[in-house]
Amino acid sequence: MPVPPLDQKAIRVAEARQARLTKPAGSLGRLEELSIRLAGMTGRLDPPLRDAVVFTLAADHGVAAEGVSAYPREVTAQMVLNFLRGGAAINVLAREVGARVVVADIGVDADLPAHPDLHAVKVRRGTDSITHGPAMSLSEAEQAIDVGRVLVRGERLDIALTGDMGIGNTTASAAVICALTGLDPRSVVGRGTGVDDAGLERKIDAVSRALDVNARSIAAGPLETLAAVGGLEIAGLTGVILESAERRKPVIIDGFISGAAALVAAEVEPAVTGYLVASHRSQERGHGEVLVRLGLRPLLDLDLRLGEGTGAALALPIVRAAVRLLNEMATFDEAGVSDRA
Repeated sequence: MPVPPLDQKAIRVAEARQARLTKPAGSLGRLEELSIRLAGMTGRLDPPLRDAVVFTLAADHGVAAEGVSAYPREVTAQMVLNFLRGGAAINVLAREVGARVVVADIGVDADLPAHPDLHAVKVRRGTDSITHGPAMSLSEAEQAIDVGRVLVRGERLDIALTGDMGIGNTTASAAVICALTGLDPRSVVGRGTGVDDAGLERKIDAVSRALDVNARSIAAGPLETLAAVGGLEIAGLTGVILESAERRKPVIIDGFISGAAALVAAEVEPAVTGYLVASHRSQERGHGEVLVRLGLRPLLDLDLRLGEGTGAALALPIVRAAVRLLNEMATFDEAGVSDRA
């Protein structure tokens, strides 16, 4: 199903109402723009945005063996268990903003115990190292995208938020971003989990080698690029974004990993960018350029680089506030206030 175009009638109505609210024109800044965009996404001035779901997808990466992370690979599985106990940052923030967290094992290299809140949707146990060849097959990448789509279909939601967990995934995301944009790895690769200077050099080298060894696949198209240098959770988030946009649901994208997934989704279906809200600018080096390529401006800049969906959760109250301002502020006529001369 194609991503529908934004509702231009709803946009015009929202613009007209914004012009009549009791405030100087443009004084609400980007909140005005956001409320109008949300009207275009949903086709209504008052989208509820009550049922907010954070899709936190977890997977392991073969490139972690190249010394690109400050933490061992086992942390991926350990953090999934922490999500299920409600002890991670995303759990705390989701409780604060009234969002549900959907935790999915899409590619963790461990046998996780059954849990009522865990979606066991493993495509495979982690990817191969992108420095030696493709991370996964094209069919596995497509399967992971479908998993993301199915997760959205299984939830009652008004707005989707993207999140991730996976040791090594900033390296894979950087490779995807470089492959899709042509940017040099030195302008994209960041410190991720907090690697030192030597670790940063290893990451840059790993991304450079991945781009070289997978050049033929990268030239074939965005899905081939995703399979060659991406990750299972990146592919799953691509599916979450595509499915949500097709259903006219706004998507608050988180940081660097979500940005890579959004780039892939936009390459597959350019209209998807109309449904994206950038939550924050990550501390990761290349994230700002990703947002420029998507035509998005972040709502927050807090030097975050945690992932999990934390930036998206923090932005949710701002998104809801934009809708309430459009609908609950009085117009000049309603308030009996004189408009400007």
